[in-house]
Amino acid sequence: MSDLSDLYQEVILDHNRRPRNFGPLPEANRDAFGHNPLCGDQVRVFVQLEDDVVREIRFEGSGCAISKASASLMTDAVKGRRVADVMALVDDFQAMVTTPLDKDIDPEALGKLSVLAGVREFPVRIKCASLAWHTLKAAISKTPDAA
Repeated sequence: MSDLSDLYQEVILDHNRRPRNFGPLPEANRDAFGHNPLCGDQVRVFVQLEDDVVREIRFEGSGCAISKASASLMTDAVKGRRVADVMALVDDFQAMVTTPLDKDIDPEALGKLSVLAGVREFPVRIKCASLAWHTLKAAISKTPDAA
């Protein structure tokens, strides 16, 4: 289990220090803001949807290492996917991080995202890991702005 814990820490620190897809997305046609009032994490997710596919996604915000790393990993995972697949991934991710510790999870099921399963050991951190995912779901569910 030590190897998984080490990997968890390494990936979280890497994505926190060098978040992927961080910054504004002027051509976004969907966006949403998420806030965790318990710890102060904030995130805005920008999505460019075309033909029911996430063509581009970026995020901005501030918060703890888990929150930022989760947003970074999420943007990598959903770029290029169809909306239905993205929504299923959001549900799968939420199920993974909320699975009780006494239940096994399949570490291969979500690929690289599985490193965030470690938040299950710290229930207060589940909201940190989930914030960007809930915000993405809200952004995709919005009606696009009229041109």
